[in-house]
Amino acid sequence: MGKTIVDIRRILESNVGKRLSLRANGGRRKTIERLGTLEETYPAVFIIKLDQDTNAFERVSYSYADVLTETVELTFLEESQVVSGQ
Repeated sequence: MGKTIVDIRRILESNVGKRLSLRANGGRRKTIERLGTLEETYPAVFIIKLDQDTNAFERVSYSYADVLTETVELTFLEESQVVSGQ
């Protein structure tokens, strides 16, 4: 959806507090899929609070560049809005 880091950041800032599905490249042909809530955005990174019943840790953070390079794909569950670099 976003073409630049600024666009991606704006989209994420407007969706703080919403539920999302996260797909991330885990390296070596592994894909990580998790559910959580977009908790906070910062100038260089954003924080996702993960569902406690299915994950061993509480929070993960990614940079906006991860979304731009499609290392991370976010799908907001309420609207089925996909945030990716394209």
